[in-house]
Amino acid sequence: MEAYRAEITLAFVTVYMLMCVVVGVWAMRRTHSAGDFFVAGRGLGPMVIAFAIFSSTLSGFGFVGGPGLVYSSGMSSVWMICVSTFGYALGFFLVAKRIRMIAEVREAVSLPDIVSARYDSRTVTVLTALTIVLGVMGYLATQILAMAVVLQSVLSALPMFEGIGLVTCIAISASVLVFYCVTGGIIASVYTDLFQGAIMAVSGVLILVAAAQVFDGGIQEASEIIFADEPEAIMPFGTLGFMTCLGWFFVFGLGLAGQPHLITKMMMNRKISDNRTILPLSLVAYALAALLWLSIGVVMKAVVIDGQIDPLAASDLAAPSFLSLFAHPLLAGLVFAALFAAIMSTSDAFLNIGVAAIVHDIPKALRGRSLGNELNAARIWTVLLALIATGFAIFSFYVNDRLVALLGAFGWSTFAAVIVPVVAIGLNWKRAHPVAATAAILVSLAINFGFEFAAISLPYGIVSGYIAVLGSLITFLAVSLSLKPRRLAADIDAVMDL
Repeated sequence: MEAYRAEITLAFVTVYMLMCVVVGVWAMRRTHSAGDFFVAGRGLGPMVIAFAIFSSTLSGFGFVGGPGLVYSSGMSSVWMICVSTFGYALGFFLVAKRIRMIAEVREAVSLPDIVSARYDSRTVTVLTALTIVLGVMGYLATQILAMAVVLQSVLSALPMFEGIGLVTCIAISASVLVFYCVTGGIIASVYTDLFQGAIMAVSGVLILVAAAQVFDGGIQEASEIIFADEPEAIMPFGTLGFMTCLGWFFVFGLGLAGQPHLITKMMMNRKISDNRTILPLSLVAYALAALLWLSIGVVMKAVVIDGQIDPLAASDLAAPSFLSLFAHPLLAGLVFAALFAAIMSTSDAFLNIGVAAIVHDIPKALRGRSLGNELNAARIWTVLLALIATGFAIFSFYVNDRLVALLGAFGWSTFAAVIVPVVAIGLNWKRAHPVAATAAILVSLAINFGFEFAAISLPYGIVSGYIAVLGSLITFLAVSLSLKPRRLAADIDAVMDL
């Protein structure tokens, strides 16, 4: 079976790609309105929502970037995993119930709709929508590029595709993504998330078992090898130190409650009471899948130190190298398929919220109504947004990688800095003022853009996202407390009293 490793991997990936096409066609038959396209008609069960939320959290970053971070910086990145569990609880406690109720009473289909209902401010709504669009562009470009790079590595292992180019792989990846997203919208994404999430959770456990068999003494022996060579790497704060881990606590702990592609899915469940089931299911599945992050990173760092293999050319090669060297071909094929699933469903989620901002939120805020025939407009803009992101991905790879890096500044930390105060706090604090929300958004964007343009590196390992989140929160609270409270609409006031 080892001799057919490349063919087995390609078979798994091909089956997954075909499944995406089938799911897209099936979902298209269930998509009859913009509400279906953007929030699945608010009629999904707890299992589907739970897996959709958890799998969107890990995505391709958890499968590739996570092990790479452990390989390069030891236990530092484990704080991202640990504090995310706190983020889940915070998100469900502060956001899930009220966002679902407002979606019901105001017929909201997007996060800016919720912001508009809460603040009754055109400026806050437009700024929130613009932030989402800019952040989505950075995420989409990197996701499409990542999917193409992985596809190229899978195909080039076969003699018939040995010379396949990256642009060809980008075209293949983008084509499947566009078909999948245009036909099914968010319905296709969340049901694929159910399949993908199950694979991720199972893969996490199986990878842990495979990793434990690399050394006779299992993960403990691998940890001892790392400790003997670089003690800091295996200590609680890793090689990056306390301040970096503290920053990640804020960015990933508080920030999970501020990710639009996650909290939008909290608007889609059939019943609010389902949150009692959704939260624990999400946490358990996330914990199982995160085993892959830790186990691959530790073992790959240990085998390099032990001299079994040469140092990796790039830390992000930790997961692919492990799958090629130490995983059974069937398990490797399964995990590669899960990687494509993670990238595909996350890309769909980002496309969905980006298109909603363009088609629904910005026009509605500026002229009082969304674009005509929202469903068709959404499908057209899905194609356009995917093509623009594909162009950015190609330009970034061949010409200037700072373009995507600049857009990537509107990533996790900026979403956290904007949405945690404006939505997570704003839905729970009646005194939150629209002027404060506007100021917080502008401060967040200024900090992220400023650090990116000036290429500022902070001392003591402090991450810029931490400064953005802290600055935004302080601004939001200070401005709200300094201004006279505004009267809320009766229905929003009633929701916040519950």
